[in-house]
Amino acid sequence: MTKLIIVRHGQTLWNLERKYQGHSDIALTDTGLKQAQAVAERLAEEAIAAVYASDLSRAYKTAGYIAAKHNLTVHTVPQLREIKFGDWEGLTYEEISVRWPGLLGKLWTTPDELQIPGGETFHQLKARAYTAIEKIVADHPDQTVAVVAHGGTIGTILCAVLDIHLNHVWSIRQDNTAVNIIEYYDGRPTITLLNCVSHFKK
Repeated sequence: MTKLIIVRHGQTLWNLERKYQGHSDIALTDTGLKQAQAVAERLAEEAIAAVYASDLSRAYKTAGYIAAKHNLTVHTVPQLREIKFGDWEGLTYEEISVRWPGLLGKLWTTPDELQIPGGETFHQLKARAYTAIEKIVADHPDQTVAVVAHGGTIGTILCAVLDIHLNHVWSIRQDNTAVNIIEYYDGRPTITLLNCVSHFKK
C-alpha cells in the first residue's frame, strides 16, 4: 500500500485579503508559519519517505517544515501549482466582479466551463496535477509520501480520485494546512481522511 498525505499550504496575506493568488508567489504570514510548524509536528511520527511540493514558496515553505522532521529535502513539482488565475491574480472577488461581470460566478457554479482570462481551465489544472500525483505514487510503491499543494489543485486531484465532475471541486473544502490521506492498494485509491486541521487550533 502506498500512502499519500496531501497538505494544503499555510495561510498567506492574500488569503487574508481574499485576493486570488494563482501562480503569484505570495509568502506565508506568521500564522501560516505556525500552521506549517503544527502540521509538521502532526506528521512527525509518520514514516514519510519523500516530500513533494509545488514550487511556489507558500507550498514549498510549508513542505520544508514537514521534510525537516524526517531529514529529507523537498522535491519541487511545478505541475502541482495552483490554477493560473491570469488577469484575476492580485484582485479581490469584488474587483473581479466589476471588471468581468457575470464571469466570476461561473467559478463557483460551473468551474468546469470557465476559461479564466489569461489563465487556465480547471481541466488543464486537473490534467497536470493528477498526472504528477500518478507519477509520485508510481515512484513510491509501498511507501508513505507527503505532497504540499494548493486548495484548487487538491480539489481537482480529489475529483479525479473520486471520479466526480469538476463542478463539484468546491464541494471539497480545503483549509490552510488541511491534511488529506489517500491510500493506494494495487493502484486503486481510497480516501481515508479529508480536510483535517485538528493540529492547528485557532
